[in-house]
Amino acid sequence: MSQRYLALDLGAESGRAMLASLDSRKLELAELHRWPNTPVQLPDGLYWDTFRLFHEISEGIRAAGKAVAHLDGIAIDTWGVDFGLLGADGGILANPRHYRDPRTNGLSAEVFAIAPKHEVFQTTGIQVMEINSLYQLFSIHRESPGLLDAAAKLLFMPDLFNYFLTGVECSERTIASTSQFYNPVSGRFATDLLRRLGITASFLAELVDPGTQLGEILPYLAEHCGLSQSPNVFATAGHDTASAVAAVPAEENSRWCYISSGTWSLMGVELDAPVINEACQNANFTNEVGVGRRIRLLKNIAGLWLLQECRRAWAKEGKEYTYDELIQQAEAAGPIGSVIDLDAFASPGRHPERICEYCRQTGQRVPKDAGETTRVVLHSLAVRYKEVLETLETLTGRKIDVIHIVGGGSRNRLLNQLAADVTGRRVVAGPAEATAAGNALTQAMGNGDVSSLDELRTIIRHSFGVEEFRPRD
Repeated sequence: MSQRYLALDLGAESGRAMLASLDSRKLELAELHRWPNTPVQLPDGLYWDTFRLFHEISEGIRAAGKAVAHLDGIAIDTWGVDFGLLGADGGILANPRHYRDPRTNGLSAEVFAIAPKHEVFQTTGIQVMEINSLYQLFSIHRESPGLLDAAAKLLFMPDLFNYFLTGVECSERTIASTSQFYNPVSGRFATDLLRRLGITASFLAELVDPGTQLGEILPYLAEHCGLSQSPNVFATAGHDTASAVAAVPAEENSRWCYISSGTWSLMGVELDAPVINEACQNANFTNEVGVGRRIRLLKNIAGLWLLQECRRAWAKEGKEYTYDELIQQAEAAGPIGSVIDLDAFASPGRHPERICEYCRQTGQRVPKDAGETTRVVLHSLAVRYKEVLETLETLTGRKIDVIHIVGGGSRNRLLNQLAADVTGRRVVAGPAEATAAGNALTQAMGNGDVSSLDELRTIIRHSFGVEEFRPRD
């Protein structure tokens, strides 16, 4: 008999509800509902449209109720670092901010003036990015201390949506590990670090592992969504990258790294223990938690977001391009040779113009159209992959033979080939739906239908095709 799980996967650009059917150790996915995830700019900052997102989540559950008579589980994964605050009455105190909100710009220096940078890294093992929850929380502490005083619970985005579904307040471990106030060695929140910054830790929720059953969906919601039963909600690997990495179709003893390719490119390896030393800190790598408490030693790379920003800029000029059209134009453009510093383009706006300015100022060939600009972005990503791969090999002391690219970006065949060419490694692309697959199969682990992470990956290999790319001369 098939088990059916609903994977609700929310990325920074869109969300979708995926029905996963597990039968005879094979997984099949069907998209039931998709929606855009568009942030809202207000005079005081950039926010997520949180209640609209929950409405769309509800619509995804409604679609699942129409598609099948019984669900074995529901789970939600999202992007990292962002959170909501609940009051003592259980109501949300303020709409969650978007990680690209500028309120945290420059705050890392203020934090490190109180808690030195090396001590923060020794405690958390997390790379310095001012989008991290630590700096967001410090910003609230500095600008709106009354908000923290009123907060009874802090819930990261997947935990917040789980709370809306079940009324259960908890912090799933993989998403908590992105915050920069979680200690991957002790497996607990770094409350001493927060108190040192003047922030109470009383509002932190109980930590739970991926696969934990939270309880049935609330009765009002089951009725609202037209469900004939109240399915269980699971805490899956709540960080979308953790779900995606769980679904990497790697052989157990192979020497591999992964790239979860989408708005961000998250490139790393899976380890038994965190790497917390001076070399890792200097390389600005991060130690996040995965399924089975495996450690994902990785680097956050500004991924296809640069191309998304270019598309938005061209659309404002009346030039609407699909991704397929841009890739075709980039292939036709041929090698450009120009390489941009991806970190110089972290802020939104005017990306095509800024890329041209960067190339001009650095004495490189300036792209003359959308195809060449796309080529520069993709080639620059491949160059960054090579740099990160070499650093991973240095930090771990082991050779990497194959790069597994999963997620929506794995459909970008030009980027896959450039990655193989520039790194000199074999690239295995797919599955594109790794996050949804990992979400669903982590639920299955919690339900007893899958015994281990190794079995999960065996199911992935039996269920999805992949495409290989070999380095060209």
